[in-house]
Amino acid sequence: MTDPVIMSDGDVKESNDDDSSFFSSEHHRRIIIVSNSLPLNAKRDKISGKWCFSYDEDSIFWQLKDGLSPDADVVYVGSLKVDVDANEQEKVSLQLLEEFNCVPTFIPSDLYKQFHDGFCKQQLWPLFHYMMPVYPGNRHFDRSQWQAYVSANKIFADKVMEVLNPEDDYVWVHDYHLMVLPTFLRKRCSRVRLGFFLHSPFPSSEVYKTLPVRGEILKALLNADLVGFHTFDYARHFLSCCRRMLGLEHESKRGYIGLEYFGRTIFIKILPAGIHMGRVQSTLDHPSSSNKVREIHQQFKGKKLIVGVDDMDLFKGISLKFLAIEQLLQQYPERQGELILIQILNPPSSSDKDVEDAKEDAYITAKRINERFGLEGYEPIIIIDCHVPFYEKAAYYALAECCIVNAVRDGLNLVPYRYTVCRQGSSKLDEALEIASDFPRVSALVVSEFIGCSPSLSGAIRVNPWDIDAVAEALNLAITMPDGEKQLRHEKHYRYVSSHDVAYWARSFEQDLVFSCKDHYSNRCWGIGFGLNFRILSLSPSFRRLSIDHIVPAYERCSCRAIFLDYDGTVVPEASIVKAPSPEVISVLNNLCSDVNNTVFIVSGRGKTSLSEWFDQCENLGIAAEHGYFIRWGKHTSWQMSHADTDFAWQKIAEPVMRSYMEATDGSSVETKESALVWHYRDADPDFGSWQAMELLDHLENVLANEPVVVKKGQHIIEVKPQGITKGSVAQEVLSSLTKKGKSPDFVLCIGDDRSDEDMFESILAKPYSATSFSAPQIFACTVGQKPSKARYYLDDTVDVMTLLKGLGAASGPKSRCSTETPFEKREVCFENDV
Repeated sequence: MTDPVIMSDGDVKESNDDDSSFFSSEHHRRIIIVSNSLPLNAKRDKISGKWCFSYDEDSIFWQLKDGLSPDADVVYVGSLKVDVDANEQEKVSLQLLEEFNCVPTFIPSDLYKQFHDGFCKQQLWPLFHYMMPVYPGNRHFDRSQWQAYVSANKIFADKVMEVLNPEDDYVWVHDYHLMVLPTFLRKRCSRVRLGFFLHSPFPSSEVYKTLPVRGEILKALLNADLVGFHTFDYARHFLSCCRRMLGLEHESKRGYIGLEYFGRTIFIKILPAGIHMGRVQSTLDHPSSSNKVREIHQQFKGKKLIVGVDDMDLFKGISLKFLAIEQLLQQYPERQGELILIQILNPPSSSDKDVEDAKEDAYITAKRINERFGLEGYEPIIIIDCHVPFYEKAAYYALAECCIVNAVRDGLNLVPYRYTVCRQGSSKLDEALEIASDFPRVSALVVSEFIGCSPSLSGAIRVNPWDIDAVAEALNLAITMPDGEKQLRHEKHYRYVSSHDVAYWARSFEQDLVFSCKDHYSNRCWGIGFGLNFRILSLSPSFRRLSIDHIVPAYERCSCRAIFLDYDGTVVPEASIVKAPSPEVISVLNNLCSDVNNTVFIVSGRGKTSLSEWFDQCENLGIAAEHGYFIRWGKHTSWQMSHADTDFAWQKIAEPVMRSYMEATDGSSVETKESALVWHYRDADPDFGSWQAMELLDHLENVLANEPVVVKKGQHIIEVKPQGITKGSVAQEVLSSLTKKGKSPDFVLCIGDDRSDEDMFESILAKPYSATSFSAPQIFACTVGQKPSKARYYLDDTVDVMTLLKGLGAASGPKSRCSTETPFEKREVCFENDV
C-alpha cells in the first residue's frame, strides 16, 4: 500500500516532461483522446521523401471533437497507420504535436503484430463476438500475446503521461485495444480523470469467463471513472461479470448506474455513438455524388435496389444474406429480374485465413444464386469488392429502397444511420434525380437483432440472421411496404439519427465524465496491489483506518469502557464454513472481559441457543440474540425478552411466501428464529439470487403492509422481524442502564460489518446517555471493509479486528473481579453478530 495522496485544489504539480510545456502556458482544460490509431492519413512524398499528414475526416475520433466543450483543447494519442523509421520518429513526433495536436506511440513492429494482430484480433475480438476458444480454427490462449498487449498498453500510458496535466485534463480511452491502460494511468496518477468507451460488444459472463486474463481486464476497467457501452445489453453483461467474478453489486440512482469499488464509484454510461451529420451532408452536396447518382439511376432503371455495406469478416453474415435473397426469389418468382442486391465489401482490416474462407464462401454462394436466377443482363447479386469512396456509397444509399445489415454479431454499425440520412437526400441530389424538394422521403431498414444500433431503430424490421426464411420475408416486406408507412418509419429514424449524432454522443459522454470525477479532490487516496491488480482506495478525509496506536492511549485513559463487536464478518470470516468461534476468539474475549473496567456484550442476529453454546466458556460476556429480542447479561443470568408482548401471527403469512421462493431458488434456505424469519441466498446463483431477493422483498412488503413488522435486505438475506428490534436499540439500552447506575461509559467501541450495524453506529454516536457526563466519551464506531458507512473508522477484515482486540487486551488493567460483583455491575464489552 502506498502512502495516502492528499491534494488540494491549490496544489502545484511539476510537469511530467518538457514536452508538456507545450500545453501549460495557461491552465486550459484539455481532453486527451486515446485510441489504437490516430485520426490521421499519412503518406511519404515520392519526390522530397518527407512525410505528409492530414486529418482522417472519416474517423470517429476526429469527428467527436465537434461535440466536446469549445473551451477545451483536444489532444490525440495513438499509433500511425504507417511504419516510421527510428531515426525519423523524433522529428515526426514534433511535427504531429505542433501541427495536429497528435502524440504518436511508435510501437515496434514486432510488438505491434503480437499486440494487434495477435491478442486483439485472435483473442479479444473473436471472444467479444461470441467465438469461443473451442470454435474450429480459433487459436488457443497465447501468453506471449497477452504480454505484448500489456507492453503496448504501457507504451500508450507513457505517451499520455508526457502531455497530461492531472489538475485540468480529462482522458478518454477507446475500445478493446486499450482495456488495461486505465490501470497504468491510475497507478501513475491516482486522481486522473479517466473515461473508457468500448466500441465492440461485451459478451455474456458465460463467454467472458473463458478468458484466462478475465480478472485483470475487469479490474483494469474499474480503474476508470466512467465506462461506456453502446447498448444496455453490453453494459448488463459487464455488470454481471463484475458481480460474478469480483462480487461487486451495482446500484441505480437518479438515472446513473454505479459500481462501488474500494471507496470509488465507477459510473456506467449507455449511449450509442452517431454519425457526423455535416460530413454526410457535405458528401451529398458534392458534385461527385450527383454524377454517381445519375449513373447508378440510369444503370439500374426500373430495378428495386437493396444495398448492403459490410466489412469483410466472419461476423457480418454476408453468405446468410445471399441465402435470404435466394429464398426470396424462390418464394416470390415475380421478383426475378427486378430485385438486385448491391453488396459492397470493405477491405478487411487484417489478413486472416478465416476471413479468406468466409469471402470465398460468399463468392461461391453468390455465383450459384446468379447462375440459378440470373437472366441476360441481370444478376440478382452484385458484389463490389474494392475500396469504394464514401460519395459512391452515398449514391447507392440514396437510390436503394432497402438497406440490410445482417451481422450475426457486431458493435454499433453505423450503416443504417448513413443510409437513413442519404435517403433524406439534399437539394443537389433532388436536382440530379429531377424530383421536387417536397417529394416524400421514404426508407426501409432490415437489421439484425444482434447489432448495437438495433435498439435505437424502432422502426426497422428486426431479424434473426440465422433464420433465412424470416430474413427473406423481411426483405419482401421492406420492398412492398406502402409508401405511407415507409415515410413514417423514415421520419422516425431521421429524427433520431439527426439529433443523436456523434457530437451529441461526445458531448453527453464528456458531461458524464465531468460528473463522475467531481469528488476526486475531496477524498484521500491510497494505491493498493501490484501489477494489474493495482487499484485505488478512496476514502473520505473523516473516514480513516482505526489503528492500535490511535485507540490504545484513549483506552488506557478511560475507566468505564463499553465495547460492541459484530460476529459474522467481524471476528469470524463471513465465508467461513465453521461458524463457531475459534479458541483464539474465546481467549481474546475472555481477556477483555476479565478487566474490571470493561463490560462485555454480544449483540447478534443469530439465535440464543447457538450463541449460548459457542460462548459457554465466556462467563462474563453478555449476549443479545436475534438483534436484541433476547438479552442475557452474563452466563449465570437468565434470558430476558425485550418485546414480550409481540404478536407473531405474521409468521403464518410470511413463512409460506419465503418457502415458495426457497423452492424456486436453488441454493437458498429459510431460517426460522423465535422472533424473525430469514431467507438466505448466499449459495444461490448471484444474478438469480439477487433478482429473487428483490422480488421477495417487494412481495413481503405488500402482504405484510398492515403487520407490525419490518422487512429488510441484508448481506445475501431478506429478514422479517418485529418493529423496534434493532442492534441500535440494544446498544442504547445497555449504555442507558450503565448511566443510570452512575457508571456512564467514557470509552465506547463498536465494530461491525453489516447494514444492521449501522443502527448501532448511529446509536452510539447520538450519545444521549452521556448527558450527565462531565466530558464527552471517547467513541470509536468502526466498520469492517471500506464502504459507505455512518462509522468514522474502518478495519480491512477479521484479521485486523482480532489484532486490534489483542492490542486492547494487552493494554487492559486489573484482571481480578470481586466474587460479590454481579455481571450487570461490570463495565461491558458488547459483541454483536449479524446473520
